[in-house]
Amino acid sequence: QVTLKESGGGLVQAGESLRLSCVGTGRTFSNYAMGWFRQAPGQEREFVARISWNRGNTYYAGAVKGRFTISRDNAKNTVYLQMDSLKPEDTAVYYCASTEKRFSSGSDVPHDYSYWGQGTQVTVSS
Repeated sequence: QVTLKESGGGLVQAGESLRLSCVGTGRTFSNYAMGWFRQAPGQEREFVARISWNRGNTYYAGAVKGRFTISRDNAKNTVYLQMDSLKPEDTAVYYCASTEKRFSSGSDVPHDYSYWGQGTQVTVSS
């Protein structure tokens, strides 16, 4: 059984930082691209960042580029999202996900990810 579990969310003030972690079990995660998505109340789930299976390529949504950094430690089956200079509009539930296809650079589209974590809440106050 494949599982993903996020942690590290919380309540912070604008300008502060958080580091999210996502630990995977049940498959060789090093063979798959990983992504972070977020969903605010009443809004669609949106792409935040993704990292290719071999850590060679990272991609970011325009709203977070320059503030967020995605990374992975394949030995620990863990992907991270370092979030700096947080803004109130970053408030959402953050999800990590693993792609269906092996050896890819991932996708910005939720449909291309076959496994999801339960999410972790990030709240940024002004």
